[in-house]
Amino acid sequence: MKINGIFNRMQGIRLPHKKFTADIAPIRLPIPKTVTIPMSMHIGKEAQVVIQKGDNVKVGQLIGEVDGFMSANIHASVSGEVRQIGEMMNSRGVKVSCVLIAADGKQEMYEKLSKPKVSDFESFVQAVKESGAVGLGGAGFPSFVKLNVFNLKSVERVIINAAECEPYITSDTRTMLDKSEYVFKGIEALRKYMGIQKFIIGIESNKQEAIEKMKALADKTEGVSVHILPSVYPQGGEKVLVYHTTGRLIPKGGLPLDVGVIVINITTLAFIAEYLENGVPLIEKCITIDGSAVKSPKNVIVPIGMSIRDVIEASGGLKAEPSKILYGGPMMGIAVPSLDEPVLKNTNAVIFMDKKQAAMPKTTACINCGACLSHCPFRLDPRSIALAYKLSDCEALQKLCVDMCMECGCCSYICPANRPLVQTNKLAKIKLREYLKDKKGV
Repeated sequence: MKINGIFNRMQGIRLPHKKFTADIAPIRLPIPKTVTIPMSMHIGKEAQVVIQKGDNVKVGQLIGEVDGFMSANIHASVSGEVRQIGEMMNSRGVKVSCVLIAADGKQEMYEKLSKPKVSDFESFVQAVKESGAVGLGGAGFPSFVKLNVFNLKSVERVIINAAECEPYITSDTRTMLDKSEYVFKGIEALRKYMGIQKFIIGIESNKQEAIEKMKALADKTEGVSVHILPSVYPQGGEKVLVYHTTGRLIPKGGLPLDVGVIVINITTLAFIAEYLENGVPLIEKCITIDGSAVKSPKNVIVPIGMSIRDVIEASGGLKAEPSKILYGGPMMGIAVPSLDEPVLKNTNAVIFMDKKQAAMPKTTACINCGACLSHCPFRLDPRSIALAYKLSDCEALQKLCVDMCMECGCCSYICPANRPLVQTNKLAKIKLREYLKDKKGV
């Protein structure tokens, strides 16, 4: 049976969890000599630099200001001297402005930081904006934009995304275990200032300790429930999560708000609550360090802008030469071109793969087994998409709904021929966008 063109059960794949660091409480790494802080660590327009070379800055000081509707504030993560304001090529191949700060080691807090004054919805959204909060599960969507709902009465519930479905990553798990009180303070803030009364915390079944902790607190909190999700990837995908917790289907091209829902990452929610309490903006991250090349996998707390090189050296180093380094998990992570790349706001893990783990399997001819289609959460047909892309048949790509692909990688993972299906889908989406722009004359 299909509902609005999508099968009534969203499929996926079973992955080895590899949650080796789930029981390891994060350690705070020493402050590095320098940090490089990009002005674009979020979806939307990059922030506008508001300091100058030679300035002395302190921890939490605003260095990049929201520029436009879709943007996010950026703050200094260390105290020290601004040595350089320039450009860098990010991991997506886009040039962005950046600020290099030479740390003085003092970690002096900016004296103008204070607990935000929040009394209503508007001041709450303004506080979230000033905090620099973005989606910390990896998406990087500016949080104040997501929460600035025009019609609050249309929001029936909040889905708190604690699925953390990718292998290796356990930073959200640590939020549930180490900052559970802030998760529920965040819930109360949304209830108080947005008037939302129903909350669902969606957690995969492989996180039993976190489930028990969240359930114990939810039982004491009105309107909060914990939904245990099967450990089937990609449970953390927004459309998948909404469907499996509410039974509602987000329409093609739509948002969770279209079905009366807001989805927020659990670490983002905890951070917002913490900011409302102490006024310290988003300046550091808990990230998972793991992979076959890592000597000692662990969770670490680092200042935003710390280089991956400094992070791994301070974490115990590598036991093998890495052949591939990823921001995020092995399914949807972004390959890092250099160890000098910085930890970003939306970095939840850095995975180091040795030569054996990173080796690409040999690709063979498609055998038309249909495994890619049957395991796609949205029942897209990667075989037909690949053919249409090869033929530059953009009308076919549009009919095949390639723009719905969430790039989760299920198709590539399950393909017995090891075909690069998700990579082809990405290229096909770009081709379709260019075709539609030309068609509209944009």
